[in-house]
Amino acid sequence: MFMQGGAAGDAAVATMAVLNLVEPWASSIAGNGFATVYDKPNGQVKALKFGGAAPLALDPKSDPTAFDWGVKAATTPGAFDGWIELLRQHGRLSLANVFAPAIDLARNGHPIDPSIARIIEYMQGRLQMHPTTAEVFLPGGRVPAPRQMLTNENLAKTFESLVAEEQKVLAGGGDRDTALLAAREYFYNGPIADELDRFFRSVGGWLRKADLAAYKAEWADPVKTTYRGYEVYSTPPTSRGGLEVCMQANLVERFDVSGLKPGSAQLLHLQAEAIKHAKADIYAYAADPKYTEVPVSAMLSKAYAKDRSAMIDPSLALPFPNVTDFRRYDPSAPAPPASAKRTPDDEARFSDTTSLTVVDEEGNTIVVTTTLGGGFGAGVVAGNTGFLLNNGMRLGSTSPYENNVNFVAPGQIPILNNSPVVVMNNARLWAAFGTPGGETIGQSEFQVLMSLVDYGLGIQEAIEAPRFAVKADPNFYLPGAKCRLQLESRFSQQCLSGLRAMGHTADYVGPYAIGSIQGVRSYDNGAVMAGADPRRMAMAAGW
Repeated sequence: MFMQGGAAGDAAVATMAVLNLVEPWASSIAGNGFATVYDKPNGQVKALKFGGAAPLALDPKSDPTAFDWGVKAATTPGAFDGWIELLRQHGRLSLANVFAPAIDLARNGHPIDPSIARIIEYMQGRLQMHPTTAEVFLPGGRVPAPRQMLTNENLAKTFESLVAEEQKVLAGGGDRDTALLAAREYFYNGPIADELDRFFRSVGGWLRKADLAAYKAEWADPVKTTYRGYEVYSTPPTSRGGLEVCMQANLVERFDVSGLKPGSAQLLHLQAEAIKHAKADIYAYAADPKYTEVPVSAMLSKAYAKDRSAMIDPSLALPFPNVTDFRRYDPSAPAPPASAKRTPDDEARFSDTTSLTVVDEEGNTIVVTTTLGGGFGAGVVAGNTGFLLNNGMRLGSTSPYENNVNFVAPGQIPILNNSPVVVMNNARLWAAFGTPGGETIGQSEFQVLMSLVDYGLGIQEAIEAPRFAVKADPNFYLPGAKCRLQLESRFSQQCLSGLRAMGHTADYVGPYAIGSIQGVRSYDNGAVMAGADPRRMAMAAGW
């Protein structure tokens, strides 16, 4: 896209479109996501929210397993409207240019990566439940072999139909913006919305044309904090991850870590305790702000961080903390929620997401983290569209507890953890990065932020450094949850033993197992260095 004269928005959308083919378990035009954007000409950092809402026809009393997989798990597609907004405000090229690589791969095929073939094999039993899905991902009724050419003719036709709407307007003398909006209208109010409505009515799902017609991606102010003098920006609710990154940074900022070595038990302990204290409050308060009041300002305040960090013992792991009453910091904040009343019926399914970072020749920067929810989303290719629907209502993105603010509700947007990050210093871009990883997203970004700021690592070094994650049993919604640490096995045995000695339940996972950060680090001399994570398929490239 850059070689064709495109800008950051063109490159980001073209990449997301191609990911529909080459990383189909985590990416879709009908997925969800967030972008954090540095608009250099205006000196502004802004957030784009494109998470879809639960269908208006939803029955919240349904068996929660219905929200995980199948026709009742599908939520409103948010991604395409997000793509259109990125192209309108931060692109130069036509939709025809931007979609051309994806259309080519969809029609003529691409050699499926061995890792994707393994995922399809793992998910085979579920993928074959819906004929429209099996037709795409189990061609001939079989799991595709690694490097087998995989096609998706219906998806090619869908992308072409959107391009045709754009080109029709351009041929009639319309401008680029009007043409892009015509493609959006075709998707959300035209034949594609009609096909989704027809399909989900025929199979007993809840999604309707009215859900698509009511949808709009939303530009918003990002959440923001300062960390040791650097300005850190990330995504607001309906993401919990942006709050998590900023709140964790605020909590650990109260401690002098200059004498703590990277990879030491003492450093990981402080980070883990900050994660626990932030999550206890985030899971109690974060939800769709159109349906509930989220005390964002109080949660990001340094006064709260001072009091909350004082609860952290530098040498002893504490139980999962109680929820804060934010009325202490903001009299208008909502009262603390009631405690959860029941144990969930099931744990959240693994979640699958992807993230990319783009910097164009002008310095405009887009970090996008986009998702289908769980692997292959709802598992349903909608009718003849060729694309998968996301399962945004799955356990984890929604709470299993009816008294929680994030319990599933018609029209409410479930909470994602996606939280692309932009870091500024002296009014200049300093770093930008994002990651997939479900529950670990904000945790991974927090650790990379500290590696960059506190230890001066380069972007590739910070990405490759070993990471850990805090897990909760049964989940972070539940007061009193039992927390355990998962350490990538590149951490030393001394670190593991030290954490256990401080009272943590801690064990090793694989050496490169947590997250997949893609990012950039920008320097005062104008150099921009990119980094890519070896934990998944990823690369860094420049032109």
